[in-house]
Amino acid sequence: MTAPDLRTAGRTALLATFDSLPDVVAFRTGLAAVPVPGLTEVVSGARTLLLRFDPATTDAVRLRADLQRVAPVAAATAVDGAPLVVPVVYDGEDLDAVTDLTGMSPDELVAWHTSQVWTSAFCGFAPGFSYLTGSEPPLDLPRRPSSRTAVPSGSVALAGEFSAVYPRVSPGGWQLIGRTTVPMWSLDRDPPALAPAGTRVRFVDAGRA
Repeated sequence: MTAPDLRTAGRTALLATFDSLPDVVAFRTGLAAVPVPGLTEVVSGARTLLLRFDPATTDAVRLRADLQRVAPVAAATAVDGAPLVVPVVYDGEDLDAVTDLTGMSPDELVAWHTSQVWTSAFCGFAPGFSYLTGSEPPLDLPRRPSSRTAVPSGSVALAGEFSAVYPRVSPGGWQLIGRTTVPMWSLDRDPPALAPAGTRVRFVDAGRA
């Protein structure tokens, strides 16, 4: 990957812009392995990382120099602990539609979804909604022709290059392939999001209803 474009974002942050989402994820994964004095927060986007720093400890010039020491790491190869395990019942309303689009059987689709390590690239849309990228080539599935007005909480879904779990009942147009009882958002946790950016996730087949 090429070095990110670094620009100041106010008095206490740098905005790093990358060529692709995998570059963002790889740099953030590498950043976790390198102590950077004064770095207080990293906020992921689809092509960016917002890097906030403590001006009492560092400044933009020193932070730029420290970031040059970061070696990008493919998230799926990271060894800092086991992935978060999310059991899924694969009986989603769009399961048949997805198998028609991909030419896979239901068993093949479940095997594809459970055989890889997923990484939370960034969060958005709703609190606790993590955009997960996989370690296998994506299916690049289209969204549904029309969105649902209420997707059930815990729905496991696919769209484009991503998988996700809906953290609460909300509108949505992703393809629903299953469901889980794992709460992705809870104010009783710190942080409330179960899979903030950088979290590795593995789905497991909990059987079908």
